[in-house]
Amino acid sequence: MDTKHSRRNFLQTAGAAGAAAVVGQVATSAERLNPDNGVRRFHCVQIDVFTSRRLEGNPLAVFLDARGLSDEEMQDLARETNLQETTFVFPRDAATEREHGVKVRIFVPNEEIPFAGHPTLGTAMVLRRLHLASQEPSSAQTNDTSEITLDLRVGKIPVHFRTEPSGSIFGEMRQVDPLFGAVHDRNTIAGLLDLSPEDISSDAPIQTLSTGLFFVIVPIKNLVTLQRLTVAPQKAYDYLRRQNLPDTGDFYYVTRDTGDPTVGLRSRGLFSTSEDPATGSASGCTAAWMVRYGIVKPEEKVHILQGVEIKRPSHIFVRASKEGDTVKNVRVGGHAVQIMEGTFSL
Repeated sequence: MDTKHSRRNFLQTAGAAGAAAVVGQVATSAERLNPDNGVRRFHCVQIDVFTSRRLEGNPLAVFLDARGLSDEEMQDLARETNLQETTFVFPRDAATEREHGVKVRIFVPNEEIPFAGHPTLGTAMVLRRLHLASQEPSSAQTNDTSEITLDLRVGKIPVHFRTEPSGSIFGEMRQVDPLFGAVHDRNTIAGLLDLSPEDISSDAPIQTLSTGLFFVIVPIKNLVTLQRLTVAPQKAYDYLRRQNLPDTGDFYYVTRDTGDPTVGLRSRGLFSTSEDPATGSASGCTAAWMVRYGIVKPEEKVHILQGVEIKRPSHIFVRASKEGDTVKNVRVGGHAVQIMEGTFSL
């Protein structure tokens, strides 16, 4: 993944322990040395996000206690996992986490980024499970964690949890308020993407938005066009660089032609040289975009299906509020399932 074009109160219930105490019971501390050879060991969990089925959705590696890791080591570990994103949790005392949240840093294989959707949801899901695992069996249900806040470079991002009738856990993050950027000319964008102008819907604008990372939302008219899209040519990314965004941004393609009444949008995140199975940050931008232009009503939940073309179907659920002309309270949610855990040795 070329990251020049990459996307972008723990335990707030009463009496909940801080992440430092929880992680200390589950993961080997970064400072604890192997007496035989001096190797440092770091516990890591891999989780598939925006899915309830293993080997689908977007995979994420979560290092549960990154204390003692340097920036260079975290970057090297992100390269080692070779996933779209890898997160590193820095446990702090309970009082600090209640006030500021759990400190988490997010890395793609070549750089650190301020925010991303599936790492936020996935990390919060892992932390919630750790909290439950640390409790006595008799109290695990009565002291369930309803919300965890992550302290990210972009700011505090709360993730709320609820138990569905099926028993599965649904997590929903509230992203930072959207920033609406430039509206782009339809003919120009079509030419940059090697599309016909008629391939792009004309009933809503092509626009740059951010809820933590910038994306250009491109509404595609027909599903067949979405399915045949490939990575954008270099001329398209040259155009994005000229937009002078804080981060270069990416194109995010959506269509309302889904072929499924239970799915509101089909989407694709084609980023430079790879395709993203699920892009929670871009989905948040899309929720704000839909509400602003009347595609959906405020608070209407929309099911976005992404990743079908690369056999990693991801189910993302979005909604946003509106006060006057201001879109706010952007929420992005879904399920997640743990697939692997182990120890990295350095």
